[in-house]
Amino acid sequence: MVALLPGTARADVTYPDPQPVTGRQIIHDPTVMRLRTGGYVAYSTGGVIGARTSKDRVHWDDAGNAFAEPPSWWYAYNDTGDPWAPDLSYRAGHYWLYYAVSSWGTNHSAIGVATSPTGLPGTWTDHGKAFASERTDTWNAIDPAIVRADGRLWMSFGSYWTGIRMVELDPTTGKAAEGAPVHHLATRPDAPYAVEGPYIVRHGRWFYLFASYDTCCAGVNSTYRIRVGRATSVTGPYTDSTGKPLLEGGGDLLLAGHGRYVGTGGESVFHDRGHDWLAYHYYDAEDAGTPKLGLNALTWTRSGWPKVR
Repeated sequence: MVALLPGTARADVTYPDPQPVTGRQIIHDPTVMRLRTGGYVAYSTGGVIGARTSKDRVHWDDAGNAFAEPPSWWYAYNDTGDPWAPDLSYRAGHYWLYYAVSSWGTNHSAIGVATSPTGLPGTWTDHGKAFASERTDTWNAIDPAIVRADGRLWMSFGSYWTGIRMVELDPTTGKAAEGAPVHHLATRPDAPYAVEGPYIVRHGRWFYLFASYDTCCAGVNSTYRIRVGRATSVTGPYTDSTGKPLLEGGGDLLLAGHGRYVGTGGESVFHDRGHDWLAYHYYDAEDAGTPKLGLNALTWTRSGWPKVR
């Protein structure tokens, strides 16, 4: 990857295509994990948190949904009981699934949390709201992502309501710690801000914030792209390779649409047998803009920046 100034693109930048996958490729906002018992699971927007499973990270099967039916409290935030953008993690002997329940264009939103002993669909116990936002808030409680740092548990989240935020969680309940302040991590200078879907990874002494910028969910007209910044503290401040703060519109361009792979975003990162992988969706320009699973290995440059290969 060639480091670019924020907001710029170059015609000579070549982005790698995703790893070929087969089977059930349709997905949106994927979170992927290699299970401790072997094999892989991916959860996503669509259905009652749509599920895919794989034995080899190449062929993916439809595995139904995380839940058989929506928990009743979802309907206070979404008339259809349709959750968004899940995040899968493992700690304290359990798999943890976070997800958002909201409606398009509102920040009357909530992030829920569930646990499972196996991480597989059909085994989840929902524990209700972990965090919420209301129309009077300047943030939007969607797109959760969990990270541990210095013995504490954190959740980044957010969208067009002034960008990416973070709140500390109670490690016992998995819900927002009582009285925890909301930290601001990234935004853009002007409304509608158009930065969302955060994911934070620790590599070496740095925390790296990945986020999706620009327009989602418009098929072949989507302009989603993934940018990244880093900080020495999980709560920031995050800057790009030029030193520009992500709170001032900074962010190095990691992956953008190219060829048939339009609107790359909704990303997460997972670790698999010694390697880091970037999971995301793209809109397939050769299949009427259908959202599909993108997987690329992540490497790290000598200066400590991620590179897609």
